Amino acid sequence: MNAHTFSRKACRMGAAVAATAVLTCLPAQAADKVKIGFLSTLSGPGAALGVDIRDGFNLGVQHSGGKLGGLPAEVIVVDDQQSPDAAKQTADRLIKRERVDFMTGVVFSNIMLAVGQPIFQSETFYISANAGPSQYAGAQCNPFFFNVAWQNDNLHEAVGKTVQDKGFKKVALLAPNYPAGKDALTGFKRFFKGEVVMESYTPLNLLDYGAELSKMRASGADAVYIFLPGGLGINFIKQFVGAGLSKDMTLFGPGFSADEDVIRAVGEPMLGMFNSSHWAHDLNNAANKRFVADFQKTYGRMPTLYASQGYDTARLIDAAVRDVKGKIEDKDAVRKALKAAKFDSVRGAFKFNNNHYPIQDYYLRVITKNAQGVVTNRTLGTVFKNHSDAYAPECKMPS
Repeated sequence: MNAHTFSRKACRMGAAVAATAVLTCLPAQAADKVKIGFLSTLSGPGAALGVDIRDGFNLGVQHSGGKLGGLPAEVIVVDDQQSPDAAKQTADRLIKRERVDFMTGVVFSNIMLAVGQPIFQSETFYISANAGPSQYAGAQCNPFFFNVAWQNDNLHEAVGKTVQDKGFKKVALLAPNYPAGKDALTGFKRFFKGEVVMESYTPLNLLDYGAELSKMRASGADAVYIFLPGGLGINFIKQFVGAGLSKDMTLFGPGFSADEDVIRAVGEPMLGMFNSSHWAHDLNNAANKRFVADFQKTYGRMPTLYASQGYDTARLIDAAVRDVKGKIEDKDAVRKALKAAKFDSVRGAFKFNNNHYPIQDYYLRVITKNAQGVVTNRTLGTVFKNHSDAYAPECKMPS
Protein backbone atom coordinates (compact mmCIF):
# COMPACT_ATOMS: atom_id res chain seq x y z
CA MET A 1 0.00 0.00 0.00
CA ASN A 2 1.51 3.38 -0.94
CA ALA A 3 1.36 6.47 1.25
CA HIS A 4 -1.44 8.00 -0.79
CA THR A 5 -3.66 4.97 -0.31
CA PHE A 6 -2.81 4.69 3.40
CA SER A 7 -3.73 8.27 4.21
CA ARG A 8 -7.13 7.98 2.52
CA LYS A 9 -7.99 4.65 4.12
CA ALA A 10 -6.83 5.87 7.52
CA CYS A 11 -9.20 8.82 7.30
CA ARG A 12 -12.10 6.57 6.37
CA MET A 13 -11.33 4.39 9.41
CA GLY A 14 -10.98 7.33 11.80
CA ALA A 15 -14.42 7.13 13.40
CA ALA A 16 -14.14 3.40 14.05
CA VAL A 17 -10.84 3.66 15.90
CA ALA A 18 -11.48 6.94 17.72
CA ALA A 19 -11.62 5.20 21.12
CA THR A 20 -8.06 3.95 20.85
CA ALA A 21 -6.34 6.45 18.59
CA VAL A 22 -6.61 9.97 17.33
CA LEU A 23 -6.28 10.55 13.58
CA THR A 24 -6.13 14.05 12.20
CA CYS A 25 -7.71 14.11 8.73
CA LEU A 26 -6.90 17.43 7.16
CA PRO A 27 -8.37 18.62 3.86
CA ALA A 28 -6.29 17.76 0.80
CA GLN A 29 -3.52 20.30 0.22
CA ALA A 30 -2.25 21.44 -3.14
CA ALA A 31 0.83 19.49 -4.23
CA ASP A 32 4.08 21.24 -5.09
CA LYS A 33 4.37 19.42 -8.45
CA VAL A 34 2.69 16.74 -10.55
CA LYS A 35 4.63 13.62 -11.57
CA ILE A 36 3.82 11.73 -14.76
CA GLY A 37 5.07 8.22 -15.45
CA PHE A 38 5.35 8.04 -19.24
CA LEU A 39 5.85 4.37 -20.13
CA SER A 40 5.86 3.72 -23.86
CA THR A 41 7.42 1.81 -26.75
CA LEU A 42 10.50 3.82 -27.69
CA SER A 43 12.64 1.12 -29.32
CA GLY A 44 12.10 -1.63 -31.89
CA PRO A 45 9.56 -1.74 -34.77
CA GLY A 46 6.91 0.16 -32.82
CA ALA A 47 9.19 2.95 -31.62
CA ALA A 48 7.83 5.63 -33.96
CA LEU A 49 4.41 5.29 -32.34
CA GLY A 50 5.68 5.84 -28.82
CA VAL A 51 7.91 8.70 -29.97
CA ASP A 52 4.93 10.48 -31.54
CA ILE A 53 2.84 10.08 -28.37
CA ARG A 54 5.76 11.35 -26.27
CA ASP A 55 6.36 14.35 -28.51
CA GLY A 56 2.67 15.23 -28.58
CA PHE A 57 2.45 14.95 -24.80
CA ASN A 58 5.53 17.11 -24.31
CA LEU A 59 4.10 19.75 -26.64
CA GLY A 60 0.95 19.79 -24.53
CA VAL A 61 3.05 20.42 -21.41
CA GLN A 62 5.01 23.09 -23.29
CA HIS A 63 1.75 24.84 -24.20
CA SER A 64 0.99 24.99 -20.47
CA GLY A 65 4.30 26.69 -19.72
CA GLY A 66 5.97 23.51 -18.48
CA LYS A 67 3.20 22.98 -15.96
CA LEU A 68 0.04 20.89 -15.64
CA GLY A 69 -2.87 22.57 -13.92
CA GLY A 70 -0.54 25.26 -12.65
CA LEU A 71 1.84 22.79 -10.98
CA PRO A 72 5.40 22.20 -12.24
CA ALA A 73 5.34 19.00 -14.29
CA GLU A 74 7.93 16.24 -13.93
CA VAL A 75 7.59 13.73 -16.77
CA ILE A 76 9.54 10.50 -16.29
CA VAL A 77 9.94 8.86 -19.72
CA VAL A 78 10.74 5.14 -19.83
CA ASP A 79 10.90 2.58 -22.67
CA ASP A 80 8.71 -0.51 -22.21
CA GLN A 81 10.76 -2.31 -24.92
CA GLN A 82 7.42 -3.62 -26.28
CA SER A 83 7.67 -6.29 -23.59
CA PRO A 84 4.87 -6.98 -21.08
CA ASP A 85 7.38 -8.27 -18.52
CA ALA A 86 9.67 -5.26 -18.82
CA ALA A 87 6.65 -2.96 -18.72
CA LYS A 88 5.35 -4.53 -15.49
CA GLN A 89 8.71 -4.11 -13.76
CA THR A 90 9.02 -0.50 -14.86
CA ALA A 91 5.44 0.35 -13.93
CA ASP A 92 6.08 -1.08 -10.46
CA ARG A 93 9.10 1.21 -10.07
CA LEU A 94 7.19 4.26 -11.25
CA ILE A 95 4.39 3.59 -8.78
CA LYS A 96 6.34 2.52 -5.71
CA ARG A 97 9.65 4.36 -5.97
CA GLU A 98 8.83 7.41 -8.07
CA ARG A 99 5.29 7.67 -6.66
CA VAL A 100 3.89 9.17 -9.84
CA ASP A 101 0.48 10.85 -9.77
CA PHE A 102 -0.57 9.78 -13.28
CA MET A 103 0.64 7.24 -15.82
CA THR A 104 0.29 7.24 -19.59
CA GLY A 105 2.06 6.35 -22.83
CA VAL A 106 1.41 2.66 -23.54
CA VAL A 107 0.96 1.92 -27.25
CA PHE A 108 0.10 -1.79 -27.38
CA SER A 109 -2.92 -3.40 -25.73
CA ASN A 110 -1.10 -6.54 -24.58
CA ILE A 111 1.19 -4.28 -22.54
CA MET A 112 -1.74 -2.25 -21.23
CA LEU A 113 -3.44 -5.44 -20.02
CA ALA A 114 -0.19 -6.51 -18.32
CA VAL A 115 0.32 -3.27 -16.36
CA GLY A 116 -3.27 -2.24 -15.80
CA GLN A 117 -4.26 -4.06 -12.62
CA PRO A 118 -1.13 -3.18 -10.58
CA ILE A 119 -1.64 0.47 -11.54
CA PHE A 120 -5.32 0.44 -10.62
CA GLN A 121 -4.66 -1.36 -7.33
CA SER A 122 -2.24 1.41 -6.37
CA GLU A 123 -5.02 3.94 -7.03
CA THR A 124 -2.90 5.70 -9.64
CA PHE A 125 -4.80 7.19 -12.55
CA TYR A 126 -3.89 5.76 -15.94
CA ILE A 127 -4.73 8.07 -18.85
CA SER A 128 -4.39 6.08 -22.05
CA ALA A 129 -3.01 7.96 -25.04
CA ASN A 130 -3.55 4.96 -27.31
CA ALA A 131 -4.24 1.42 -26.07
CA GLY A 132 -7.98 0.82 -25.78
CA PRO A 133 -8.58 -2.88 -25.07
CA SER A 134 -12.15 -4.15 -25.07
CA GLN A 135 -11.63 -5.68 -21.62
CA TYR A 136 -11.26 -2.26 -19.95
CA ALA A 137 -14.19 -0.89 -21.94
CA GLY A 138 -16.55 -3.59 -20.72
CA ALA A 139 -16.74 -5.83 -17.66
CA GLN A 140 -13.24 -4.89 -16.44
CA CYS A 141 -13.78 -1.12 -16.64
CA ASN A 142 -12.07 0.70 -13.80
CA PRO A 143 -12.50 4.11 -12.13
CA PHE A 144 -8.73 4.69 -12.41
CA PHE A 145 -8.61 4.12 -16.19
CA PHE A 146 -9.44 6.85 -18.70
CA ASN A 147 -8.87 6.51 -22.44
CA VAL A 148 -8.26 9.71 -24.39
CA ALA A 149 -7.77 7.90 -27.71
CA TRP A 150 -10.44 5.41 -28.76
CA GLN A 151 -11.64 1.88 -28.08
CA ASN A 152 -9.74 -0.70 -30.15
CA ASP A 153 -12.73 -1.59 -32.33
CA ASN A 154 -13.82 1.92 -33.29
CA LEU A 155 -11.61 2.98 -36.21
CA HIS A 156 -12.14 -0.45 -37.73
CA GLU A 157 -15.91 -0.16 -37.35
CA ALA A 158 -15.74 3.07 -39.35
CA VAL A 159 -13.88 1.35 -42.18
CA GLY A 160 -16.21 -1.64 -42.09
CA LYS A 161 -19.16 0.69 -42.60
CA THR A 162 -17.32 2.53 -45.39
CA VAL A 163 -16.43 -0.68 -47.25
CA GLN A 164 -20.03 -1.83 -46.89
CA ASP A 165 -21.44 1.50 -48.10
CA LYS A 166 -19.09 1.55 -51.11
CA GLY A 167 -20.51 -1.79 -52.25
CA PHE A 168 -17.49 -4.08 -51.97
CA LYS A 169 -18.51 -7.73 -51.79
CA LYS A 170 -15.39 -9.75 -50.89
CA VAL A 171 -12.80 -8.63 -48.38
CA ALA A 172 -9.44 -9.98 -47.21
CA LEU A 173 -8.52 -9.09 -43.61
CA LEU A 174 -5.06 -8.93 -42.05
CA ALA A 175 -4.00 -8.03 -38.50
CA PRO A 176 -1.32 -8.95 -35.93
CA ASN A 177 -2.09 -11.78 -33.53
CA TYR A 178 -2.53 -9.84 -30.28
CA PRO A 179 -5.53 -8.35 -28.42
CA ALA A 180 -5.84 -5.15 -30.47
CA GLY A 181 -5.56 -7.12 -33.72
CA LYS A 182 -8.48 -9.31 -32.74
CA ASP A 183 -10.51 -6.30 -31.54
CA ALA A 184 -9.73 -4.62 -34.87
CA LEU A 185 -11.16 -7.28 -37.12
CA THR A 186 -14.10 -7.81 -34.76
CA GLY A 187 -14.90 -4.14 -35.14
CA PHE A 188 -14.61 -4.24 -38.94
CA LYS A 189 -16.91 -7.24 -39.20
CA ARG A 190 -19.48 -5.60 -36.93
CA PHE A 191 -20.37 -3.23 -39.80
CA PHE A 192 -19.25 -5.08 -42.95
CA LYS A 193 -21.91 -7.55 -44.07
CA GLY A 194 -20.27 -8.95 -47.20
CA GLU A 195 -18.08 -12.04 -47.54
CA VAL A 196 -14.77 -12.32 -45.69
CA VAL A 197 -12.75 -14.48 -48.08
CA MET A 198 -9.54 -14.36 -46.03
CA GLU A 199 -8.80 -13.57 -42.38
CA SER A 200 -5.20 -13.85 -41.17
CA TYR A 201 -3.52 -13.05 -37.88
CA THR A 202 0.26 -12.70 -38.18
CA PRO A 203 3.10 -12.43 -35.62
CA LEU A 204 3.48 -8.94 -34.16
CA ASN A 205 7.04 -8.73 -35.49
CA LEU A 206 6.37 -10.06 -39.02
CA LEU A 207 7.90 -7.93 -41.80
CA ASP A 208 7.71 -10.30 -44.82
CA TYR A 209 4.13 -10.73 -46.06
CA GLY A 210 4.81 -12.92 -49.09
CA ALA A 211 2.61 -15.78 -47.88
CA GLU A 212 -0.29 -13.47 -47.02
CA LEU A 213 -0.06 -11.71 -50.39
CA SER A 214 -0.29 -15.06 -52.16
CA LYS A 215 -3.41 -15.90 -50.18
CA MET A 216 -4.94 -12.53 -51.05
CA ARG A 217 -4.25 -13.00 -54.74
CA ALA A 218 -5.97 -16.38 -54.66
CA SER A 219 -8.90 -15.20 -52.53
CA GLY A 220 -10.66 -13.15 -55.21
CA ALA A 221 -11.06 -10.22 -52.83
CA ASP A 222 -12.03 -6.85 -54.28
CA ALA A 223 -10.97 -5.00 -51.12
CA VAL A 224 -8.26 -5.52 -48.49
CA TYR A 225 -8.41 -4.25 -44.93
CA ILE A 226 -5.23 -4.17 -42.84
CA PHE A 227 -4.49 -3.24 -39.27
CA LEU A 228 -0.69 -3.13 -39.22
CA PRO A 229 0.78 -0.33 -37.07
CA GLY A 230 4.19 1.27 -37.57
CA GLY A 231 6.83 -0.64 -39.48
CA LEU A 232 4.43 -3.53 -40.09
CA GLY A 233 2.19 -1.37 -42.25
CA ILE A 234 5.13 0.23 -44.03
CA ASN A 235 6.47 -3.14 -45.12
CA PHE A 236 3.09 -4.56 -46.08
CA ILE A 237 2.02 -1.62 -48.25
CA LYS A 238 5.32 -1.60 -50.13
CA GLN A 239 5.00 -5.34 -50.76
CA PHE A 240 1.28 -5.11 -51.63
CA VAL A 241 1.88 -2.48 -54.32
CA GLY A 242 5.09 -4.16 -55.48
CA ALA A 243 3.20 -7.42 -56.03
CA GLY A 244 0.71 -5.61 -58.27
CA LEU A 245 -2.30 -6.31 -56.06
CA SER A 246 -3.30 -2.65 -55.88
CA LYS A 247 -4.45 -2.89 -59.52
CA ASP A 248 -7.29 -5.25 -58.63
CA MET A 249 -7.95 -4.62 -54.92
CA THR A 250 -8.73 -1.39 -53.07
CA LEU A 251 -6.69 -1.00 -49.89
CA PHE A 252 -8.27 0.22 -46.66
CA GLY A 253 -6.84 0.67 -43.18
CA PRO A 254 -7.33 2.44 -39.87
CA GLY A 255 -5.70 5.84 -39.51
CA PHE A 256 -2.54 4.59 -37.89
CA SER A 257 -1.83 2.19 -40.77
CA ALA A 258 -2.06 5.11 -43.19
CA ASP A 259 -0.86 8.09 -41.18
CA GLU A 260 1.82 10.65 -41.90
CA ASP A 261 4.65 8.52 -40.47
CA VAL A 262 3.74 5.66 -42.83
CA ILE A 263 3.32 8.07 -45.75
CA ARG A 264 6.80 9.51 -45.13
CA ALA A 265 8.26 6.02 -45.40
CA VAL A 266 6.22 4.71 -48.34
CA GLY A 267 5.33 7.75 -50.43
CA GLU A 268 3.36 7.63 -53.68
CA PRO A 269 2.47 3.90 -53.55
CA MET A 270 -0.04 4.88 -50.84
CA LEU A 271 -2.02 7.20 -53.12
CA GLY A 272 -5.71 6.27 -53.14
CA MET A 273 -5.66 4.32 -49.86
CA PHE A 274 -8.70 5.01 -47.68
CA ASN A 275 -8.47 5.14 -43.89
CA SER A 276 -10.50 6.14 -40.85
CA SER A 277 -9.54 8.41 -37.99
CA HIS A 278 -10.99 10.39 -35.12
CA TRP A 279 -8.44 13.13 -35.89
CA ALA A 280 -6.98 14.73 -39.01
CA HIS A 281 -4.44 17.49 -39.53
CA ASP A 282 -6.97 19.42 -41.64
CA LEU A 283 -9.75 19.54 -39.01
CA ASN A 284 -10.86 23.15 -38.77
CA ASN A 285 -10.73 24.12 -35.10
CA ALA A 286 -8.44 26.53 -33.24
CA ALA A 287 -6.87 23.92 -30.93
CA ASN A 288 -5.98 21.68 -33.85
CA LYS A 289 -4.53 24.48 -35.97
CA ARG A 290 -2.25 25.50 -33.12
CA PHE A 291 -1.24 21.91 -32.40
CA VAL A 292 -0.40 21.07 -36.04
CA ALA A 293 1.55 24.29 -36.62
CA ASP A 294 3.54 24.07 -33.39
CA PHE A 295 4.24 20.35 -33.76
CA GLN A 296 5.70 20.94 -37.22
CA LYS A 297 7.71 23.90 -35.95
CA THR A 298 9.02 22.02 -32.91
CA TYR A 299 9.72 18.58 -34.40
CA GLY A 300 10.06 19.25 -38.12
CA ARG A 301 7.41 16.76 -39.23
CA MET A 302 3.66 16.46 -39.64
CA PRO A 303 1.93 15.03 -36.54
CA THR A 304 0.13 11.71 -36.57
CA LEU A 305 -2.99 10.69 -34.71
CA TYR A 306 -0.65 9.19 -32.07
CA ALA A 307 0.83 12.64 -31.50
CA SER A 308 -2.64 14.18 -31.32
CA GLN A 309 -3.63 11.66 -28.64
CA GLY A 310 -0.50 12.40 -26.61
CA TYR A 311 -1.25 16.10 -26.84
CA ASP A 312 -4.87 15.68 -25.73
CA THR A 313 -3.73 13.50 -22.83
CA ALA A 314 -1.56 16.33 -21.51
CA ARG A 315 -4.40 18.81 -22.01
CA LEU A 316 -6.83 16.58 -20.10
CA ILE A 317 -4.46 16.17 -17.14
CA ASP A 318 -3.80 19.92 -17.20
CA ALA A 319 -7.53 20.63 -17.02
CA ALA A 320 -8.18 18.13 -14.23
CA VAL A 321 -5.32 19.33 -12.02
CA ARG A 322 -6.42 22.92 -12.61
CA ASP A 323 -10.02 22.13 -11.69
CA VAL A 324 -9.04 20.50 -8.36
CA LYS A 325 -6.77 23.50 -7.67
CA GLY A 326 -3.70 21.25 -7.46
CA LYS A 327 -5.19 19.01 -4.75
CA ILE A 328 -4.28 15.81 -6.56
CA GLU A 329 -4.41 13.76 -3.34
CA ASP A 330 -8.20 14.06 -3.51
CA LYS A 331 -8.76 11.11 -5.84
CA ASP A 332 -12.53 11.45 -5.99
CA ALA A 333 -12.23 15.10 -7.04
CA VAL A 334 -9.58 14.26 -9.63
CA ARG A 335 -11.77 11.50 -11.07
CA LYS A 336 -14.71 13.86 -11.42
CA ALA A 337 -12.49 16.47 -13.03
CA LEU A 338 -11.11 13.95 -15.52
CA LYS A 339 -14.60 12.71 -16.36
CA ALA A 340 -15.74 16.28 -17.03
CA ALA A 341 -13.04 16.60 -19.74
CA LYS A 342 -13.00 20.40 -19.68
CA PHE A 343 -10.33 20.92 -22.32
CA ASP A 344 -10.27 21.92 -25.97
CA SER A 345 -9.52 18.71 -27.84
CA VAL A 346 -7.77 18.87 -31.20
CA ARG A 347 -10.61 16.63 -32.40
CA GLY A 348 -13.30 19.16 -31.55
CA ALA A 349 -16.22 17.79 -29.54
CA PHE A 350 -15.07 15.27 -26.92
CA LYS A 351 -16.70 13.62 -23.92
CA PHE A 352 -16.36 10.42 -21.92
CA ASN A 353 -18.87 7.59 -21.85
CA ASN A 354 -19.81 5.75 -18.65
CA ASN A 355 -16.78 3.46 -19.14
CA HIS A 356 -14.30 6.37 -19.45
CA TYR A 357 -13.83 5.80 -23.19
CA PRO A 358 -14.53 8.61 -25.68
CA ILE A 359 -17.77 9.44 -27.41
CA GLN A 360 -16.55 11.19 -30.56
CA ASP A 361 -16.76 11.54 -34.34
CA TYR A 362 -14.91 9.29 -36.80
CA TYR A 363 -13.83 10.48 -40.23
CA LEU A 364 -12.96 8.99 -43.60
CA ARG A 365 -9.64 10.10 -45.10
CA VAL A 366 -7.93 9.35 -48.40
CA ILE A 367 -4.26 9.63 -49.25
CA THR A 368 -3.75 12.14 -52.05
CA LYS A 369 -1.45 14.97 -53.13
CA ASN A 370 -2.09 18.45 -51.79
CA ALA A 371 -1.73 21.68 -53.75
CA GLN A 372 2.03 21.59 -53.17
CA GLY A 373 2.31 18.06 -54.53
CA VAL A 374 2.95 16.53 -51.09
CA VAL A 375 1.48 13.08 -50.45
CA THR A 376 -0.77 13.39 -47.39
CA ASN A 377 -4.21 12.63 -45.96
CA ARG A 378 -7.31 14.60 -46.89
CA THR A 379 -10.53 14.33 -44.90
CA LEU A 380 -13.52 13.29 -47.04
CA GLY A 381 -16.32 13.35 -44.48
CA THR A 382 -17.78 11.94 -41.28
CA VAL A 383 -18.54 8.22 -40.95
CA PHE A 384 -19.89 8.27 -37.37
CA LYS A 385 -21.20 11.14 -35.26
CA ASN A 386 -20.88 10.90 -31.47
CA HIS A 387 -19.93 7.24 -31.73
CA SER A 388 -19.47 5.11 -28.61
CA ASP A 389 -18.03 1.63 -28.29
CA ALA A 390 -19.99 -1.61 -28.21
CA TYR A 391 -18.73 -2.67 -24.75
CA ALA A 392 -19.93 0.27 -22.66
CA PRO A 393 -23.22 -1.47 -21.66
CA GLU A 394 -21.13 -4.20 -19.96
CA CYS A 395 -19.42 -1.63 -17.71
CA LYS A 396 -21.07 -1.44 -14.29
CA MET A 397 -18.81 1.27 -12.87
CA PRO A 398 -20.73 3.81 -10.74
CA SER A 399 -21.14 7.14 -12.52
